[in-house]
Amino acid sequence: MSEKFYHESDPASALRSWVMWQMLRGMGYGALFVLTLAVILGGLWGIGQILPEESKQAPSPYSQLNSPLIEAEQLA
Repeated sequence: MSEKFYHESDPASALRSWVMWQMLRGMGYGALFVLTLAVILGGLWGIGQILPEESKQAPSPYSQLNSPLIEAEQLA
């Protein structure tokens, strides 16, 4: 039995084939990662569409950072 893991008789052709499959596998992993992110972000967007309009108009949680009290303490 041959020790070769490829079917081509030419080593250069076998190397090209191996490199091509490695690149295709990496492309598949990248596509799977991007599609997973797209599904997660799409799910978050969908949940945001279900929420009532009032929840989207809430005051900013950072409003205390701009309060006059803090600004007066910083100037003193």
